[in-house]
This record gives sequence, structure tokens and C-alpha cells, in this order.
Amino acid sequence: MRIAVLGSGTIGTALVRAALSSGHRVIGTGRSERTLERVKSLGAEATRNNEEAIASSELVVVSVKPQHFPEMVSSVSSDLWIGRTVVSVMAGVRLETLRRIMRGAEVFRAMPNVNSTVGKSATALTGEGERRGEVDSLFRTVGVTYWVQEELMDVWTALVGSGPAFVSELVDGLVLGAVASGMSRELAYSAVLDMLEGTIANLRAHRGHPLELRDNVTTPAGTTIAGLKVMERRLVKSAMMETIEAASRRAARLGKVIDEKISREISERK
Repeated sequence: MRIAVLGSGTIGTALVRAALSSGHRVIGTGRSERTLERVKSLGAEATRNNEEAIASSELVVVSVKPQHFPEMVSSVSSDLWIGRTVVSVMAGVRLETLRRIMRGAEVFRAMPNVNSTVGKSATALTGEGERRGEVDSLFRTVGVTYWVQEELMDVWTALVGSGPAFVSELVDGLVLGAVASGMSRELAYSAVLDMLEGTIANLRAHRGHPLELRDNVTTPAGTTIAGLKVMERRLVKSAMMETIEAASRRAARLGKVIDEKISREISERK
């Protein structure tokens, strides 16, 4: 399959690399010479001309920044979208808006995360069409996929899109706690990452509630309950819940603003 990736930033580059490794022919676009050279170094074609990339492809991934989307669309003949499959990884731009702009295209949305750069993204997909399977296959090259209703995309953005940043913050807290207790940062960091991998494997293997694993570790008057008491007193779990809720609300607000701005700018450019 011939795939065009419009906007070869972090996520776009990960998709270019993964698609090439899966045997697809790929053309990537970018605004800077540095981006184009990076795409070429991966073995893909590269161009600044989005219209050229779309015209030569069956499946088009729109990975430009939302603020650059109106300019990109205005540079492309509307007839080019007809009969093509388009997947937007732009945060906040709704399917309704994409279908209105890209008339005749089969449109989907995707929300991967930064872990796509190591082939471990959890990607939310939404949309309907005959090429749903091909869209799913493309994003499975960078991790696992979940098909969700569009109204869940803002929550997904908060939980999974922003999630790596939240987890990294927690990891740093654990490491600093160990450093404060006398361990070197290098040893603590390596140990925490290994502990997380093991904990994830354990949770997946037993498929129970995470509190079951917590209770298996916690012994009367032991070290674990002493630490858990601090977490309870500091409202760590409540803070984590509020973190996701706040990020989800922010995603929804930004999505609405971005969607309205794009719709307005597209109308003004006509």
C-alpha cells in the first residue's frame, strides 16, 4: 500500500519508519529541510508538496500541527481527497469537520502517544469505513490499537496521550526518594524501570484488580504499609484521579477551540 504522511514530526516519523518496515511504500512531507532529510534517511520519499504526496497515495495520515492544517488544506485541490482514506492524528479536530473539509474521503481519527517511537504506543482509533482494517494494521505497526467512540478521545488524550508524562513524573519521585535514602540515581532509576516492567507483567498475568497485588505485597506492620500510609495521607490516589480529570477537561476545551478555529479559517480561505 502507498502511504503519505503529511507532517513528519515525532509521531509522523515513527509511522514512516514502522510503515516502511512493514513493506509499505511511503512518502513523507515536512516544512523544513531537516525534516525532509530525516524522512529520506529512513528510506522514504520526501517532499514539501502535500498535493504531490496525496496524489500518489491510497492512505493519507494527517500529522501536521492543527494550526498548520488550514494552510495545508488550502494548498490541496479538494478533488484529491475523493476515494482516499484519511487518518488524522491532530488532537481536537472532529470527524464532522474532517468530513466536511475532505469531501469524498473515508475519514478516521487516531490518538497515538510518544511511545510509538519505540513501537509501544497504545493508539485510540475512531471512524467507520471499508478500510478500517488497513487503518488498524498501520497503527499496529507502532503498538496496540483500541477502537473507541469519538466522545472518548478527549479522555484518551488525557489518560494515554499525556500518560507517559504523568508516569515519568511518578518515576522521578520514586527515584528521588531512593536517592534521599542513600542510593545512587543511576541504580535507583534502573531498578524502578525493572520494577515497573515486572509489576505490569504481574498485573497482566493475574488480570485481577490492582489492589489484589497491592495487598499481596502488604504485610502487617511492614515497610509497604508504612509507605501506603504516607500516600493515603498525601492523597496521592485522589491527585492522580484529578490529574486525569483536569487533563481531560483541558483536552475537550482545546479541542473545541481548535475545531472552531480551523472551521472558521477554512471558510475564510474559500
